[in-house]
Amino acid sequence: MLEISGLEWAVTIGVIIALLAFDLVLGWLRPHRVGFKEATAWSVFYILVAIAFGLVFATIHGWDFGTQYFTGYIVEKSLSVDNLFVFVVIMTTFAVPEEHQHKVLTFGIVLALIMRAIFIAVGATLLNLFSFMFLVFGLLLLWTAVQLYRHKDEDPDIEDNMVVKGARRLFPVTEEYDGGKLFTRDDGRRVATPMFIVLVSIGGIDLLFALDSIPAVFGVTQEAFIVFTANAFALLGLRALFFLVKGLLDRLVYLSTGLAVILGFIGVKLVLHWAHVDINPAVPEIPTMASLVVILGILAVVTVASLIKTRNDPSMTAHAGSLRARKERSEQRD
Repeated sequence: MLEISGLEWAVTIGVIIALLAFDLVLGWLRPHRVGFKEATAWSVFYILVAIAFGLVFATIHGWDFGTQYFTGYIVEKSLSVDNLFVFVVIMTTFAVPEEHQHKVLTFGIVLALIMRAIFIAVGATLLNLFSFMFLVFGLLLLWTAVQLYRHKDEDPDIEDNMVVKGARRLFPVTEEYDGGKLFTRDDGRRVATPMFIVLVSIGGIDLLFALDSIPAVFGVTQEAFIVFTANAFALLGLRALFFLVKGLLDRLVYLSTGLAVILGFIGVKLVLHWAHVDINPAVPEIPTMASLVVILGILAVVTVASLIKTRNDPSMTAHAGSLRARKERSEQRD
């Protein structure tokens, strides 16, 4: 059992909040187009911070927990790349000006962290109280994996999102942006700008990703501290990673397939763990180190295969994947 002192929690959360605050202030006060060099520098910085934390954590608490952290971090980092696909879809759908994309991304990361912290607390409590929740989480991931694979060549329908629909019903929305404002005046009445709908879209997507990513990382470790830090450090670098790889995202044509396989693998791992604990200790479990090797192997194969495929067929374009068919496709079949 991992024992984390109150001081360790406080220092860790303090560092994460400080990094978030700096990123938020930078994006809010100095909106600008983020270039390749700046994005590379920030991406390397956040990855080094995550690695440094993992090394210190492993030195203090042992490499068994350290391996769990690094495996969880890689899982969340790979899922966060799929997050980037959806962010690109949102930015494109609502034509977000480049100088305000930094602000939108930072807001998305803050909201994602808040939602995931809530889900982590709830998930950890449920797993401690009810061991069959490992089976529930495992089946959820297997269902997600199947759905993602079925719709791997689609993008989520942002306008059909229930949260976005609700926001449009509550507030009249202008056609034009008013700088970075969420609300403005039109003929004397207060109306929402497209920026407000963009942030609502980001929030709805963050909620869906939290529902998938938390069970996934709990399949790697049941320690709430590791789950939280793996999520936090994976998300902290998401803003810079967006500007760094958004040109490369179109080439990762097999990423959704790879993520479906990873989620399916972790789902099987959770079901086996449940069976080992509740059914028969003779049921084998998948060790954390084996999980790390498998996940890294899948990501390596997916990346290389995608780059080879798009080099041979430049017309190929990657998609974020979706958990359900787009509405227009369903209507066409009817």
